Amino acid sequence: MALGVAHRVIRHGPVSSLAEAARARGVVPADVVKTMVVRRGQDDFLFVLVPGDRSISWPKLRKLLGASRLSMPDAGVARRATGYERGTITPLGSTRSWPVVADERVLGREITLGAGEHGVALAVRADEILEALGASVADITDPAAETTS
Repeated sequence: MALGVAHRVIRHGPVSSLAEAARARGVVPADVVKTMVVRRGQDDFLFVLVPGDRSISWPKLRKLLGASRLSMPDAGVARRATGYERGTITPLGSTRSWPVVADERVLGREITLGAGEHGVALAVRADEILEALGASVADITDPAAETTS
């Protein structure tokens, strides 16, 4: 990894749910960290890292960013902004280096992140990858309504 962060590559093949991804990676759902692309404005995006058992709290994220409006771009826009298709998005190696915001619940854990292609993940120490990415860390999530999907 170009950032110089120790990691393990996990190749597990296709998965169809968070629970299946967690089993395939040998971790609990909270350690399957989803990388979400959020739009702040025209050609202005950021990556939001969310534990698998949680979802973005839009009010918390808007407050943190001082933004009155945020949205999730459609799959085509997300691909143009990152170089990755949905389900493979990662802040690592994206076409542009967008800011990264991570939920504080990942700190002190080994997490798995998408690696840019389906069925492949990276296991990394959250604190190390967040520091390397220059990520902001805050309480930006709520418990997910459904953790098995």
